Amino acid sequence: MTRYAQSADANPGAQHTLEETERAVADRLASMSVDVPAMAAVSNVYRAAGAVRNHLERTVLAPHDLTWTSWVVLWVVWIWGEIETRHVADEAGISKGTLTGVANTLEGRRLLKRRTHPDDARRVLLSLTASGRRTMDKLFPEFNAAESHVIDELSPKERDVLTRALRKIVLHVERE
Repeated sequence: MTRYAQSADANPGAQHTLEETERAVADRLASMSVDVPAMAAVSNVYRAAGAVRNHLERTVLAPHDLTWTSWVVLWVVWIWGEIETRHVADEAGISKGTLTGVANTLEGRRLLKRRTHPDDARRVLLSLTASGRRTMDKLFPEFNAAESHVIDELSPKERDVLTRALRKIVLHVERE
């Protein structure tokens, strides 16, 4: 039974399944003129993203003492090579302030290094250390195996449809 929410109403501390929560939402919205399928789709994207993130943090990243955000920062720098901090923050979907804290931690662990941009001392470049590259080379196959596990229940066609649909949503929202 999937647990989702706790209620403080009639039964304080009670946990509700995803199905119970969906029924409660439908009941609450029954008298309103709203786009319930849109709400359900966006809500499920959010729930799925959170569930996948939590699963990958627990199963793959925690044993390596990495958070989701630190993983994404390492991933961006691993993919692009030496890159300006502002671009890392954009690619990772985090603020420059958050990146500063994450980069400090990763630099302290000797996975990441910083250097001043040669053309502008106000800009900072990030790159992986040799240890950071080894970590990513070792960890990415583990991470990808967990990604495969997450979508095991989907057929190849469902995987393709999901991938294309999510990409379409991202492109639509990012155009605005």
